Amino acid sequence: MPSPVGTDMRRRNFIAGLGAVAWPLVARAQQVPVIGFLSSASAEPTTHLVAAYHRGLKETGHVEGNNVTIEYRWAENQFNRLPALVADLVGRRVAVIVTHGGTNSAQAAKAATTTTPIVFVVGADPVATGLVRGLNQPGGNATGVSPLSSALGPKRLELLCELVPKASTVAVLLNPNNLTEARQTDEMLNAARMIGRQLRYVHASTRTDFEKAFAAVVEQRAEALIIGTDGLFSSQREPLIALAARHAMPTIYNFRESAMAGGLISYGPSQTDAFRQAGVYTGRILKGEKPEDLPVMQPTKFELVINLKTAKSLGLAVPPSLLASADEVIE
Repeated sequence: MPSPVGTDMRRRNFIAGLGAVAWPLVARAQQVPVIGFLSSASAEPTTHLVAAYHRGLKETGHVEGNNVTIEYRWAENQFNRLPALVADLVGRRVAVIVTHGGTNSAQAAKAATTTTPIVFVVGADPVATGLVRGLNQPGGNATGVSPLSSALGPKRLELLCELVPKASTVAVLLNPNNLTEARQTDEMLNAARMIGRQLRYVHASTRTDFEKAFAAVVEQRAEALIIGTDGLFSSQREPLIALAARHAMPTIYNFRESAMAGGLISYGPSQTDAFRQAGVYTGRILKGEKPEDLPVMQPTKFELVINLKTAKSLGLAVPPSLLASADEVIE
């Protein structure tokens, strides 16, 4: 019969052996980096952008659920929720914070930490808004991608007036809570004066404001509409497209997704490519590079998309010159 002392010794050795095997597994699990994804928008309309971000991560060898974890935080277009959401991510000691939804989310992350690396995607000038010291040498803990969509307002005005030449008054839909709205209005006013058009500003800070905003557009007798660059408008493109159709209002949007979904015309950089680039930068930071050494990336190509079906429903004849310059025409 085995000695009780010998049996107990073998049991302890067996348990110790299990611990020796399990410890490396636990250690590896603890070493999997965690990315914090902070968005001022909601999850559902952002699915294609998150997928593009994953593609960029994969280019650097990082796959969610395999060798990296992502914690998502959605403000649901309520900017006042951003500070608490980013504080939670910082408290969890994430390796990188990625921001989506404009300057507000990037500014919230910047205010919350001076040490955690930040990768932003913002349409406004990141130097003018204080996110970085310079495009080539960002300095500090933030860098990212700046599609400069907010700087394209004058070009969108020009394209819309080419499509709707009789429009003497053009409305611009803006979010008053957006940190870069004042700069956009000045640029647009100057551009409107140069081509002899009048601008009327209408505002919406939540989806429930859209009906009132369109009523204001009609009341001010605007004959065309430019959608501002705030993340709220991108994430809520379908209600805006529906209201534009109901009011028979020729409208230009920022990104191709809106024209694909039934909007009349869009002009701007590729959102999906911007998020792919953000994924690449995140992966490079996870491998040891510092944000201060990674220049802010900017787009080199801008997409003009025209929806002919919507144009016909509005009784608009698209000029041949505009069709020729379009990157995509939806029949």
